[in-house]
Amino acid sequence: MPIDIMEYARRTPGITLLHPEEQMFDEMLLGWRRQQLARNLSINTIDGREKAVRRFMKSTNTYPWLWTLEQVDEFFGDRREIHGNQRTTVRSYQDALKLFTDYICSPAYAWAERCTDLFGTHPVRVIHQWNMARHIQEAEHGGRRRPFRHAELQLFFDRADDEADIIARRGRKGWAAAFRDSTLFKLAYCFGLRRNEIRHLETFDFSRNPHAPEFGKYGHLNVRFGKAMRGSDYKQRNVLAVFPWGSDILAEWIERGLPLFGPQTALFPTERNTLVSESALNDRFRTYRDDLGLGTELKFHSFRHSYITHLIEAGFDPLFVQQQVGHEYASTTALYTGVSSNYRIKTLRDALDGTIGQALKLGVEN
Repeated sequence: MPIDIMEYARRTPGITLLHPEEQMFDEMLLGWRRQQLARNLSINTIDGREKAVRRFMKSTNTYPWLWTLEQVDEFFGDRREIHGNQRTTVRSYQDALKLFTDYICSPAYAWAERCTDLFGTHPVRVIHQWNMARHIQEAEHGGRRRPFRHAELQLFFDRADDEADIIARRGRKGWAAAFRDSTLFKLAYCFGLRRNEIRHLETFDFSRNPHAPEFGKYGHLNVRFGKAMRGSDYKQRNVLAVFPWGSDILAEWIERGLPLFGPQTALFPTERNTLVSESALNDRFRTYRDDLGLGTELKFHSFRHSYITHLIEAGFDPLFVQQQVGHEYASTTALYTGVSSNYRIKTLRDALDGTIGQALKLGVEN
């Protein structure tokens, strides 16, 4: 059974700890980690929260039983003004700090008593709802993202294909990686996938859809690494193929490209048999985007935005689209939708024509 060093020192006369502050802080974090594990939260969530708390401690250069409201305001002011953190980043830091201080201030865990015995003071809750950033909408990118237009999407895919062809003609190293990323970009749009979702795909994640045989072996996709919700583990979902050309792209990659990386089940590996990294995908994406002059408001996530928008424009049922992309609420899907002006005009015209036609019919009958 592990020994609680702080408790042992407190109960044993003559025992003096060399660095009681550091040991107390580490024990607080360890206890908080165990509490979160007991709640079945994901390891990634727990690690991220601990890093945020350690970053705050390092910035203030004080321990939790000495934290103040002024330090909180200064830290998050710097995160916004100096570091340029996004709203979502700031709020995630604040959530982590609030959860940690709630834990160490809870009477159930007696951290306040132990701090008072050793340091003559105790932690207090320094972050509350009134000094935290409010979460008032699900998408907080501030209008700096948008979906691809159809023509832009075709230009981007052509640029990705050209890169692989140029490298192959010149006999340079990197053709397989360029071919891989070109396929990956197209499939991210074809199935409305996030970066982490498509990185983790394996060949056995695809199967036939008996109700849509025209897609062959690739009519159904099991997404196993969907975005986690509220600290839970990855959320799985099933996605049905809707673009027939996606099956041809997948078949070509699996037959011609994937064997170049050796025998394995990962769909998009690297030469070192690891998963392709998000940073590498971002770099490649930005290179093609900037070469085409498409604008920085287009991000990798714009493939997903475009998938949602284009399906809605094509007349797919909004509930079907919501289930395809794994959104819990229809309002989230609506935030991702950026239908074109032509589509909106057509929708209005159809509605007006239907209304006028109905009125004329009623007038004739009367």
